[in-house]
Amino acid sequence: MLKLDGVSKTYRVGAFGRRSMTAVRDVDLELRPGEVVSLIGESGSGKSTIGRLILRLIVPTSGEITFGGSDVAALRGGDLKEYYRHVQGVFQDPFSSYNPVFRAERVLHMIRPAYFPGVSDADWQVKVEESLSAVSLNPGDVLGKYAHQLSGGQLQRMLIARALLLDVRLLVADEVISMLDASTRIDVLNLLADLKERGLAVLFITHDLSLGNYLSDRTVILRRGSVVERGATGKVFGDPQHPYTRMLLSSVPRLGQRWSELPAESYAGECRYHQRFPDGGPGLAQVDDDHFVACFKLHEGRTV
Repeated sequence: MLKLDGVSKTYRVGAFGRRSMTAVRDVDLELRPGEVVSLIGESGSGKSTIGRLILRLIVPTSGEITFGGSDVAALRGGDLKEYYRHVQGVFQDPFSSYNPVFRAERVLHMIRPAYFPGVSDADWQVKVEESLSAVSLNPGDVLGKYAHQLSGGQLQRMLIARALLLDVRLLVADEVISMLDASTRIDVLNLLADLKERGLAVLFITHDLSLGNYLSDRTVILRRGSVVERGATGKVFGDPQHPYTRMLLSSVPRLGQRWSELPAESYAGECRYHQRFPDGGPGLAQVDDDHFVACFKLHEGRTV
């Protein structure tokens, strides 16, 4: 459905833009209908940049993003509007998506003139109530209220309901539960799982490995803008091949054990795939069915 092929994004930085910083480097990624793909990495690894590239908020410096065979960067006018009918995003801070001066329901009504100009008031009200019910919200509890009167979980689910008003086929969920309390997180996670069952593709961007393991079908591990390991979630988590993946997994807190008691995972070691990629990448070696790993030397000498 959506495919990234050799996508890179470089920014000009410093005084007068004399220096460059590569945030995303040669990323290949595919999202299929009815599938949750977790994009995992530490802060600054390029996760959110990939999300913004998919949402066409920024355009790639090189490479191509295609949706249904069409180049996303080349979409204009009505074609771009149609793209947003199928591809939507929900972000980390739900409060930033609401204007505190207006009632929270305004985020739903803002799409009406663009996508539903001919729908009557009665039919529109039915559509709104159906979309809210689909995310387990009672319309009477949220419509007519201001953002500060609703919880973060309610606001986040309203944003997902807005996407469901459209013919959404792909949802980019960028750290959507990191600001929610533990009791609310599971509701949003289960909602994303329900969307998957309806055939939606979800790109779940997170730095939390346990959440990615809980939710996703496939996992992509990102380090300094490059993919170092990707594949079926059970294989990436059950048999991690790249030292960086093993280091991330060893950093996950465990009940009943202090961090000081956990063995430190070494990042050193000879790369068994370096013979196949003597220049250090960006290719990935296939180590199993639906399991790929980058050369261990991929980031040697790289500062960004």
